[in-house]
Amino acid sequence: MEARDERQLLRLQKQLVKQKLLIIDELGFVPLSKTGAELLFELISQRYERGSILITSNLPFDEWTESFGSERLTGALLDRLTRHVSILEMNGDSYRLAQSKARQDS
Repeated sequence: MEARDERQLLRLQKQLVKQKLLIIDELGFVPLSKTGAELLFELISQRYERGSILITSNLPFDEWTESFGSERLTGALLDRLTRHVSILEMNGDSYRLAQSKARQDS
């Protein structure tokens, strides 16, 4: 059973590495387990300078350690992510919240 799960995980990782664009939405919304953080780091490392990654997060970089559980891992991850990057900081009202309020007012 474990070997089959390992093969499935490796197959998924290979598929994700090959994609031209990987989108990770709301990173940090839910803290990652140690294994989850390590797997995400491995995936980003494998894609490093090979494919584009788009990440959305409500957290500033200095709070990412809370999600990844390790300053060292977070630092290494941010080092890879911020090398060739465009950071778009968007502040304002939530689009989802505005849509929800509009539906309630209707």
